[in-house]
Amino acid sequence: MLALLHTSPAHVPVFEALRDEHHPGLALRHLVDEELLARARREGPEAVADEVRAAVGRAVADGARAVLCTCSTIGGVAEAAGAGAGVPVLRSDRPMAAAAVAAGPRIVVLATVESTLGPTVSLIEEEAALSGRAAAVRTRLVEGAWDRFAAGDTEGCATLVATAADRVTEADAIVLAQGSMAPAEHLSTTPIPILSSPRRGLAAGARAVAGRRV
Repeated sequence: MLALLHTSPAHVPVFEALRDEHHPGLALRHLVDEELLARARREGPEAVADEVRAAVGRAVADGARAVLCTCSTIGGVAEAAGAGAGVPVLRSDRPMAAAAVAAGPRIVVLATVESTLGPTVSLIEEEAALSGRAAAVRTRLVEGAWDRFAAGDTEGCATLVATAADRVTEADAIVLAQGSMAPAEHLSTTPIPILSSPRRGLAAGARAVAGRRV
């Protein structure tokens, strides 16, 4: 069983659909705690470290063979919580960051929540260092998109993100920092590769559950 730690219930059907399409038979357990993101935005990701560690511990106690954090803001905190968990604890955006670095050095990060920008840039720079590649990262906050998403208007959020992506120039890859932004990947008309995290993250989680190298 793969446990997924979400900070929005909107992620549950997304990952269920991805599982059904790409990983049939993989058992998922969804742990949703919206307050984790709310507090991380107010006080910083480290403020929720104890809560994330406790959530990981509960997932392992319930039989999870791996835990996947789908929130980019607290992804680093979740990875750190995995040090003593006894099972792999992954962040869903790490495979996306690796793919962005492989695409080329000019990377633009789009986010709908400002608190996600710092962790995502740090992750990309970490992946660049691990691979021995250069990375020049620029960031852009998509104004108004998070308000649309929080109000349940996922289509409106995706449209704003896609419009922002279409305005990006001189980049080798565009990173959609949050999993909730993934629908914009198919709405944008830019020729620049757009990378999102849910599909790649779930694939990494599935490999971890199977005991294969992530």
